[in-house]
Amino acid sequence: MSYFMGKKKLSGSLLILSFSIVLIHLYSCTKASDPGPELSIQDVSQVRNTTESTMRFHITLNKPASNSASVDYALEDGTAISQRDFMPATGTVSITANQTEATIDVRLIGDPLNVRQPNLKFTINLINPKNCTIKTASAQGIILTEDGTYLSTDNAGYTTPVTYPGYSLVWSDEFSESSLDPGVWNQEVGNGSGGWGNNELEFYTSSPRNIFISNGNLIIEARKETVDRFNYTSGRMTTQEKKYFKFGRIDIRAKLPVGKGLWPALWMLGTNITSAGWPACGETDIMELIGTNPSTVYGTLHWSAGGSHASKGANYALTSGDYSKQFHVFSIVWVLNDITFYVDDQKYLEVSATDVGTANYPFNLNQFFIFNVAVGGNWPGSPDNDTEFPERMFVDYIRVFQ
Repeated sequence: MSYFMGKKKLSGSLLILSFSIVLIHLYSCTKASDPGPELSIQDVSQVRNTTESTMRFHITLNKPASNSASVDYALEDGTAISQRDFMPATGTVSITANQTEATIDVRLIGDPLNVRQPNLKFTINLINPKNCTIKTASAQGIILTEDGTYLSTDNAGYTTPVTYPGYSLVWSDEFSESSLDPGVWNQEVGNGSGGWGNNELEFYTSSPRNIFISNGNLIIEARKETVDRFNYTSGRMTTQEKKYFKFGRIDIRAKLPVGKGLWPALWMLGTNITSAGWPACGETDIMELIGTNPSTVYGTLHWSAGGSHASKGANYALTSGDYSKQFHVFSIVWVLNDITFYVDDQKYLEVSATDVGTANYPFNLNQFFIFNVAVGGNWPGSPDNDTEFPERMFVDYIRVFQ
């Protein structure tokens, strides 16, 4: 063999050896940078039952492990408390070789009352992985309680009798049943035309999330949630075409929500609104409150004067506290050509046909009831970051005496 031939063979061998070393190095680097199977766990949300139930968490590997992988877990209290809302637990969960998933079951404690409260949360933490690494080390268990059917409130406050001299009780709703009487109440849905003419921001629903009865009270609940492009939901209910009255004493016992952008109201409209229109039909605002002024309520009559809107009203301010602290009774005494307004039997406004003047006086005709909690609008403005949701109006009773 010639010298040059031997040199050429040697060079080729060195080249192959160098290339092999590079491949080995690249393989080693790739293997070193490969973390192996990565383990994750996801949040779980589940409605709380009246009896015990199981919340199941899924843990997953992003790829199968050649050997069995395992991880330890433990539960951590949050707004959900162990022994009260869930059973405490620790342990180890394994994912067998060539598999990618396992589960962890947590026992949730039932609530026989089904109390409505903010959703409850706890955390499940993963530690000590074997034959895998942890990508997501914790997850939340969210116990959904915000739609519970039971909600109590302090019943303290003013109250009125069930009889008056010279009057008979002709109709009442004490809200003592489990649901609204559909033969009496309508639940309106939507945002009306231009936010019910007021540029209100809520979407009214017929859902028990927004209108329900509990513990002897009607509750209208305003929430910060998005429905049909609107960022708030609430409830608006009427007795239109079902219950309407002309004259008498009307008592409504209620506790009111307060906060910027809130507008609870207890009011009436003339039954001829579909033919006469507003304000010619007449509007009687038994009570309105603007949330930025929580210690003051307003009573107002609205009518049409020469085709224009006219009104007369006044307000009643508490000497201490606000209308969210206790129940108060909002009343009118309604007779021919005259309506007088009261809060806790204290007179603060009287409007008569004389105040309407030569305009048509519409308040000697039938009117129906409307209860609602508006969010936003021309008068109250929009909520801000200090407005806490959900906000609720509690109505203990409505009574009509004639």
